[in-house]
Amino acid sequence: MGFRFSKIFFVSFFLTAFNGVIAQSKSIENLSIRLDGHYGFVLPEYSNFNLLINKPSSGFEFSLEKKTTGKTFWEQIYKYPEFGLSFFFITLGNKDVLGNEFALYPYVKTFLIRKKRFQISNQFGLGVGYATKRFDLETNYQQIAIGSKLNVHFNYKLSTQFKLSNRFTMNAGISFSHFSNANMSEPNLGINIVTGFTGLNYALHNLKEFTSHELVQHQTKHEFALIYAAGGKHTRALQSNVYFTSSLSAEYKYHWKRKFHFGGGLDLFYDSSTKIEMGPDNPDYKSIYDFRTGIHLSQEIVYDRFSFILQEGFYIGLVDRVDKSIMYNRAILRWKLNDRFLISASMKSHLHILDYPELGFGYYFIKKK
Repeated sequence: MGFRFSKIFFVSFFLTAFNGVIAQSKSIENLSIRLDGHYGFVLPEYSNFNLLINKPSSGFEFSLEKKTTGKTFWEQIYKYPEFGLSFFFITLGNKDVLGNEFALYPYVKTFLIRKKRFQISNQFGLGVGYATKRFDLETNYQQIAIGSKLNVHFNYKLSTQFKLSNRFTMNAGISFSHFSNANMSEPNLGINIVTGFTGLNYALHNLKEFTSHELVQHQTKHEFALIYAAGGKHTRALQSNVYFTSSLSAEYKYHWKRKFHFGGGLDLFYDSSTKIEMGPDNPDYKSIYDFRTGIHLSQEIVYDRFSFILQEGFYIGLVDRVDKSIMYNRAILRWKLNDRFLISASMKSHLHILDYPELGFGYYFIKKK
């Protein structure tokens, strides 16, 4: 009953989103629909988890895709990227314990090679996933990977496209999917899936010709920002409590290229779970240990007002007293609302171990060189 309900819910949700996108489009020019079949396996990462996998993974993906033609110079310098919304279904190698996953996520596709009839592309997607089976101490204690039914779903594809006609294109490539709950519930080992896929893309209308812009020379600039972010986390003791986390960051960026900025900054972190993770009766605990300070390096890939940022930081001064980590990392999605204010969503981690997600708001200004 639960499986049928979840399937109906996600199909209905996707069709509603599909109709919304169609309704908001002025025409069906440059719109296409895409159907891919997937076959692969869950990555063998943990010995206990590996024993549960008894079948390959298989599934399908249905997508609505929008091609760009050069309305802005950003589309031109990124070789006319494509944007889409995808509904994804995949089995996880053990229906009784791990169940299946449904996902709905937007994506962007950029091109490494773009010829008239042949392309090689990168595709990145991030959205929401629904797992039909989760950890339960009484009814499903073997499900040690996922502690919640609602999860974050990330997807990357390296694919080739062969144009068969003006309307039909054949797709083939390799896909990597990861889903976990961003440490909002335990356990949270996550599940990684690698699949090969192939399918067809059908254009609802003939593609319009690409538009070219005369690009003015890029001027290097300096950017300064102050950002506050807040989030929450679970401890790794299967507790139900969510502990408040926050951060304050002062950042500098050098606008080296239109598409690439780099810089660094100072960070102050607050983590209210420190006392419980050190041990409630630990005599060595001090309230100052809830805070950490550090410095970071930053690399930013820019598309108009949207950007994706990777940061590598080191604790200096107030260090990590729980995990004894020296280094921290953040992956950040950022949107500049106007010429002064921005919002962001980020994930903090210690290398490959997720710590907690955050939502942020900040003020920035830019000075020309």
